[in-house]
Amino acid sequence: MGRNLDDVDRSILYLLQEDARNSTAQEIADSVGVSPSTVRNRIDQLEADGIIQGYHPEIDYEAANLPLQVTFVISAPPTNLAEISEQIRRIQGIIDVREMLTGRRNLHADVVGTSTADITRITDAIHDLGIEIESSEMMRRRHVQPFNHFFLQGTEDMSARAEDADDE
Repeated sequence: MGRNLDDVDRSILYLLQEDARNSTAQEIADSVGVSPSTVRNRIDQLEADGIIQGYHPEIDYEAANLPLQVTFVISAPPTNLAEISEQIRRIQGIIDVREMLTGRRNLHADVVGTSTADITRITDAIHDLGIEIESSEMMRRRHVQPFNHFFLQGTEDMSARAEDADDE
């Protein structure tokens, strides 16, 4: 089980989720009300604890000439799920694989490509693994936002959460 996060940790995580690349320790410190060294130490600890697992660019695949973005919903034998997930991740064009906890449709694979020929090649490679694609969904747009449990301390969100906790 993970460690308990305090308001400073949650505030740092919130701000990093909003824009990790352009947020300096000084800017985060100013927003959170602590020193930049505290921010750096907290980030180091969050990384060491495995809470922050990396910093990844958000890519506009369409702007990168990969206009087709498809999610394949796949059924794989639960006993081989980890192995099949690993094999799928090796296929060129697969950018994300999510292993689902329960249900028949237990792998979701996000795919990018420039043409239907790319998508067909990926589909064929998945079928060659002996697994079935249950459905495919073409993505129109993706919206990512910070997890609302991580809030910036001193904001209305935090005040509301404190009141809700008092009511329990």
